[in-house]
Amino acid sequence: MGIDASARIHPSAVIEEGARIGAGCVIGAFAVIGPRVVLHEGVEVKSHAIVTGDTEIGEGTVIFPFANIGDIPQDLKFRGEETRLIVGKRNRIREGVTMNTGTEGGGGVTRVGDDCLFMTGTHVGHDAQVGNRVIMANHAALAGHCVIDDEVIIGGLSGIHQWVRVGRGAIIGAVTMVTNDVIPYGLVQGPRGHLDGLNLVGLKRRGVPRSDITALRAAYQALAQGEGAFQERAQRLADDTDSDYVRDIVEFILGDSDRSFLTPS
Repeated sequence: MGIDASARIHPSAVIEEGARIGAGCVIGAFAVIGPRVVLHEGVEVKSHAIVTGDTEIGEGTVIFPFANIGDIPQDLKFRGEETRLIVGKRNRIREGVTMNTGTEGGGGVTRVGDDCLFMTGTHVGHDAQVGNRVIMANHAALAGHCVIDDEVIIGGLSGIHQWVRVGRGAIIGAVTMVTNDVIPYGLVQGPRGHLDGLNLVGLKRRGVPRSDITALRAAYQALAQGEGAFQERAQRLADDTDSDYVRDIVEFILGDSDRSFLTPS
């Protein structure tokens, strides 16, 4: 596609040969766009930002100054193999954000969904898989291979350990280290993160029916106090619920993972 004639590019920006710039894109002063970058329609890269590597940026995404998007992984096992970063539509990637491409051992692709907000200084590590409508507050970080489902909120200065999964709609408090999987709709807080209930505020804000919230409360209690191992309690829930939200939790717990879970107190 080359550079669309409708793109607005500041004279001081560096667009390396081979880059593909879509219709209506805006490239600010001193920005750098690498030779294998694809910017879809309406992407804005503000001054001094860098987009490099084999990187694709979806429609309407805005990248703010001094962000570095698509550079190589921070992984000593990386040997220069061809890997990618794919960023979806309408994301807001604020100042100083870093997002790395994948690694051969992790599937080769770091992926970010649509309508996310990455606040100042956040980091998305190699091979991470980030869903839609995710919010990462200032200086939060995802290590390599993390899986962050839709509508997760991660508080400022928090860190998610490599390979950890965070289920849909969960919220991680500020200044929290998360080392194990977090169930959908869970609330995690404390310096060494622990599961401290459900994200009830988020559920109510999204208009989740009261009947489902009641079912989630009961499911949480069953996971906390039921007999048997954690997975056994989840399996019993699977056989005794008609709530799609509870099923989200059950499927998450019974799914494949390389880590254990943060469990209810």
